[in-house]
Amino acid sequence: MDLPVMPPIQPMLAKSVTLENMLSMVRYVQIEPKWDGFRCLVFKDGDEVELASRNTKPLTRYFPEVVAACREQLPDRIVLDGEIFVGLQGPDGWRLEFETLQERIHPATSRVDRLAAETPAGFVAFDLLALGDESFVERPFAERRTALVEALGHLDGTGPCFLTRTTEDPAEAERWFEEFEGAGLDGVVAKPLGAAYEPNKRTMLKIKHERTADVVLAGYREHKTSTPEQPLIGSLLLGLYDDSGELQHIGVSASFTAARRAELWQELQPLVCDIADHPWGRWQEFLTASPDRVPGTQSRWSAGKDLGFTALRPERVLEVKYDHMEGRRFRHTAHFKRWRTDRDPETCGYGQLDEPAGYDLTRILSTDHGGTR
Repeated sequence: MDLPVMPPIQPMLAKSVTLENMLSMVRYVQIEPKWDGFRCLVFKDGDEVELASRNTKPLTRYFPEVVAACREQLPDRIVLDGEIFVGLQGPDGWRLEFETLQERIHPATSRVDRLAAETPAGFVAFDLLALGDESFVERPFAERRTALVEALGHLDGTGPCFLTRTTEDPAEAERWFEEFEGAGLDGVVAKPLGAAYEPNKRTMLKIKHERTADVVLAGYREHKTSTPEQPLIGSLLLGLYDDSGELQHIGVSASFTAARRAELWQELQPLVCDIADHPWGRWQEFLTASPDRVPGTQSRWSAGKDLGFTALRPERVLEVKYDHMEGRRFRHTAHFKRWRTDRDPETCGYGQLDEPAGYDLTRILSTDHGGTR
């Protein structure tokens, strides 16, 4: 492989802003949907194709169907920034499914091949780093976007390779932010029209959905630096009651200062209980027999980690900030806001959570690419 831009290279990143701030800058930026998948740089030189993750790790062996699609649908020599995703059929049409995408990372070739057929992934391109013998890294995004549309304008919206749409219309961007969540997307991104491609720098702007929920504290795991002399909380295990009255695992909260981790450990000791007396006592046998079956704890990314936890009597409620749901759980780590001493744990159920209206992913992946100025 011999390209103007060669791996390893880290992708350009984004910093968070408010929707109002982003829309006020619309004369100087172009806005596009924020995809919820694996960030991926594609390097193609003839039949040679390499897929690299955000942290430069190889993704090529896990997505043979994407490699084949790149060979068939992309120009001979090209370097692209984009996202690998999996879409599944739901009641309101196709939507992104991140948990299904995570399952694609597996060491066994036989399983990789089977999942490539059962839950095939797609690739959506949203930036151009090189084409032919030319590097586009130093060029402004306005030029990169125009060249990207010219290079991939033949894609017909049926996949597996797609070109993301963009807009310069504030009203349309705001509509995307509200509606596209129903298809599993998690916000919008803006790129300054005059900015070069700056690897590993937060040059782009992003807005993600943000909500709050009152949840039940059900346990904790200690921090990796915790010691008997200085015990530290690593993460809080959170739960919500379902319609049958069962406490279900919904996610974790884990972003604390070192001082706060120590304070929390002391604060929570009076709530420690025997796992056998805990609503999640059944986890204990699963941890040894089949870790993959433990709700909300194990994934291919966390293989080998200690999944044990300290059980707490589910008597305390806290308010957390989260972006969106993946099935019955928080998609990302929730942010601790405050204790809710005014709420009883039994009142914390799924009914309080916002449910975005469904939206068909295929409508977003159509051939209407938008802003090509």
